[in-house]
This record gives sequence, structure tokens and C-alpha cells, in this order.
Amino acid sequence: MHWTSKIAICAIASSIGALTPSSVGQTSPPKAASAEQDWWKNAVIYEIYPRSFQDSNGDGIGDLNGITERLDYLKTLGVDAIWLTPVYPSPQVDFGYDISDYKNIDPQYGTLKDFDHLEAEAEKRHIRIIMDMVMNHTSDKHDWFIQSRSSRTNPYRDWYMWHDGKGETATDKGQVPNNWQSDFGHSAWEWDEKTRQYYYHKFYIQQPDVNWDNPKIHEAFKDIIGFWLKRGVGGFRFDAITTLYEDPNLIDDDVILDKNGKPFLNNYGDITLNDTRTNNLPGTHPVMQEMRAFSDTFNSNKFPGARVLIGETYLPNIAELAKQYGTPDKPEFQLPMDTQVGFINKLDVAEFRAKLNDVETSVNGNIPLLVFDNHDNARMDARYGDGIHDTDIERVISTMLFASRGTSLFYYGDEIGMKTTPPTRKEDVKDPVGLTGWPKDKGRDGERTPMQWDASPNAGFTKAGDTPWLPVPPTYTTVNVKAEEGDPNSLFTWYQTLIHLKKTNPAFVHGDNTMLDTTNMKVLSWLRQTPGAPSVVVSVNFTADPQTVTLSVPNSSGKVKTILKTPGATDPTSITQIQLGPYGVYIGELQ
Repeated sequence: MHWTSKIAICAIASSIGALTPSSVGQTSPPKAASAEQDWWKNAVIYEIYPRSFQDSNGDGIGDLNGITERLDYLKTLGVDAIWLTPVYPSPQVDFGYDISDYKNIDPQYGTLKDFDHLEAEAEKRHIRIIMDMVMNHTSDKHDWFIQSRSSRTNPYRDWYMWHDGKGETATDKGQVPNNWQSDFGHSAWEWDEKTRQYYYHKFYIQQPDVNWDNPKIHEAFKDIIGFWLKRGVGGFRFDAITTLYEDPNLIDDDVILDKNGKPFLNNYGDITLNDTRTNNLPGTHPVMQEMRAFSDTFNSNKFPGARVLIGETYLPNIAELAKQYGTPDKPEFQLPMDTQVGFINKLDVAEFRAKLNDVETSVNGNIPLLVFDNHDNARMDARYGDGIHDTDIERVISTMLFASRGTSLFYYGDEIGMKTTPPTRKEDVKDPVGLTGWPKDKGRDGERTPMQWDASPNAGFTKAGDTPWLPVPPTYTTVNVKAEEGDPNSLFTWYQTLIHLKKTNPAFVHGDNTMLDTTNMKVLSWLRQTPGAPSVVVSVNFTADPQTVTLSVPNSSGKVKTILKTPGATDPTSITQIQLGPYGVYIGELQ
């Protein structure tokens, strides 16, 4: 089914029992909102972990041709763009985030010809492809680093972060330069015996950090970005972007102490540090201004309009997030991720209200990018679920994602309620994070399991008899696309309907967000409004108990017409009496 079919839309609407032809098929969004130049402002972006999406050749690993096979599904869901985690050649120490060649495709995923075919087929469905751009580090097998570590006089030596040890002598390597730690455990410094210096790695030992004080690094990455932009990609998601720079004086990070003045130990057994000297330093901003200016010079006959730059931006407060957008004369990211909303990891009405209000009102009029899930975090069931109402809770979360102003980013399998399924034995762990942190940290395998397409063997991810790179969770027999596509009460149908409303209801397209009933600690309610169109109210119950909500909107009669509601909810005639079931959702248009 395509969203262009009003008959099909109405069939979904009537089966849910909340939508009607008049509400779903109402006026199209304003022309300005759908302009190609601004395509990203109300977009729906779908993260694909290629290893786990669809295997087309029976080797148990997802690939580009598999993604191409599923483009019709993504079009039906309502996706505007797909973000691919890295598909470049890589030793796969960090499953692609250790890149050995930025201008090619890893043979596990296919070829450049396969990529071009994927892009051409995506273009036919008006779906853009967003590549992952990793500029903080390369693989230690990248030719730059191989040359860099070959000798201290090699021209590539200063492309990476090399330093002498403390107290180093001709026979003693000395101590590491300082106490900085890798995000994946233990010291961030690795000794190289051949050239007798340490190199810095914010992440794995096999992921040496590049030196952004070297102008040649700037030019090299612009060349890489240009290579993919010329192939027509719709933009980039910049990985770990806030870690590009470190304190040039190599001052130790501060130790985090508990209330008794004792240091915390993390899952790797290390003393926990405050990483303010290796994260979110101001040098990142000029780099992104440079990359934005460079990308803005490209246009595409395939997709006119802006190439979007997305930032992986884990930041401490809204003021720091606002900086990531840049300024009108020096723009940076169009869409830095607001991880402060999506990773609260508890259903706290007051905190969600404050964080959503922050990003809607305190980023200088820029467009929020909301995200609740990704390949580095346990899925929503593990972070928000209670084991009983998980699907209902995921409806609550998806409503915040799609019914708030801005761009929505979600992770493959969220739309069917895939669950986190970590390994139960260390010998089954694939992720090095789990190998290092076991048993306290079981790694990220649990949120990277194969997509559950149907109830056939291996969930339709790969052929029966083949061995998937990660086990298919046992939930696949009931939690799968095929089972949910035909169910009017499924999570998949809920996602599909919300996405359609996001695209067609004028108040949802670019309407402002205003929080309502702000003293209520059990229900989150807000108003979407834009000039010349009916306003819309949204209420979501954060509890397992029924709730009755009384809302007040200035200059409104309070009369309301239901647009969407969770199964079993009533149809109120006024916003002064909205009844919500356990983790219930109500969306209504003011009359």
C-alpha cells in the first residue's frame, strides 16, 4: 500500500476505529513545507544496520541488495530517507566503524555497483540515502595509519595523535601521557614499539584518532564527502562528532567521586572520569562549518535541495545542543540529534515535558531531530518497558516522536516492537564491548539482531538452513512484519498511521508545540498549531492506570474531533473530558 492511495488509507483508518476519511484525507501540507530545499524539516528517517536488515545471498550477513529488496516496504511505511551505518571496507572490529577505505563498499555488503543500484531504486521511491561519516578515527588498517606508524619521519605521521610517554627512555616506554580513557574500556593510549610513541584512541585500540590540527585531514575528508555527494547521496550522519578535538595540553581528566569521596568504577573496572578534556571542545564547530559550506556547494539532479548533515550529539544541556546548529552566517548541522529527550530512559512526565519544551523553544528556531533508539543502546523495551505493557508504552514513545515538531529518526524493527535480546553466554558474544565488559556489560548484540520479517525460519532475514550472523530472537514467530501488516491494532499500523498524519495534517507538518496541563505528573499533553489550519491536541498517559484529562486552549470552544486513539479509548466531544486507558494516547482536532 502506498500513501498516495486514499482508499487504502481510509481502510486502515476505519479498521483502527479512530481515523476517518475526512481527517486522514484532509488538506495537503503547505507547499513551502514540502519544498525540496526543506525536505528534511519534517522528514522521517529510518536507521538501517545493514548486517541485520536483509541477507540476499545466503551468507547470514545483511547486504545492500537486501536493502534494495525491501525498499517498497520502506516506501509503504512512509520513510523519506534511510541512514546506513557504515558499509565501507573495514576489518569489522567495530562492525564498520573502523574504516580502512572511505571510497568503496565492503565485500560483505556488496560493491559500488550494488550501491549505485540501491540509490537508483531508492530514488524511484523518493527515498534518500544518508551515509555514516566517521571523521574522529580510522581503522589501524587504513593506509594513512599504516604509513603513519611506519616511522616518525613519514609524511603521514602527523595525521594521527602521537605522543611520548612520561619518563620515556631509550629502553623504557615510560607511562602513558595522561589518564584519558577509551570509551570502550581502559587507557586511551596504545604503545607502538616500532616508533616508540603512544597513539591516542578515543574508542578501540584499532581505531586511532586522526589529528584535526592538520589541514591535510580537513582536505582529505572533504574529498571523501565529495566522492559520495557526487554519487547523489542525500547527506551524512557524523559519528562521534563531538570527540574530534582533545586538550592540547594533555591535562588529566577529573575523577568522578561518589558522595563519600570515593571514585566510581565503571563496567570495565576503570575509575570513572569526566571526559571534558576529550569531548565537546570548541574546535569541532569550525570543522562542521567548513564541512557544511562544502556540502552546500553540491546539488543533484536526482534530488534537488539541501544535503542534510546529522550529528551524533550526546550533550549535557540544551545550550550546547543549540550551538551545534551554528549561526545563520556560519551554519553547521541542520539536524543535531537531541539525545536528551530520547534517552531519558524512564517514563517521567515532568522530565519529558521539560526536555521536549527545551528543544521546541530553545534552539533558536531551528528544527529538532528526535530519536529514541539506535544501534548503540538497548531497544525501547529494555529502557522503557515494564514487561507487561511494552507495546502500549512504545505507542506512547512513538507518539512523542512523530507528533512533535521536527524530524523523526527511528531504528529498524521499532515499528514492530522488536525486543532487546542479549547473548546469555560470553562465548556467543560478537560485540567487543561485551567481550570486554562481560558480565556487567553484555555488549550491543542484543539490539542488533536480524530484522523479523515473517514467521518462516530465520524470520525471512536469510534463507532457511543458513546461519545468521546473530541469532534470530525467539519472538520472531509472532513479532514480525507480515503478522503486523494486516493487524489494525498492531504497532506497525500505529507507526504507519502516525507517519502519514505527520506528513498530511497541516498542524503536524510544521506547527508549533505548546505544552498543556503542565502540572499533570501522569499525562503529557501538548498543542500543535499553525496559522490557517485547525489545531491539534495530543495526550499520552505515562501510567498503567486510566486517566481523565481536562485541557484548556485559549480562544477555543474546546470541541474536538478524534483523529487517532489507542484501541479501547473513547471519543470525547470536548478537551475538558479526555479519557485515556493504561498508557493510552489520544489525538484530536479542535473544531
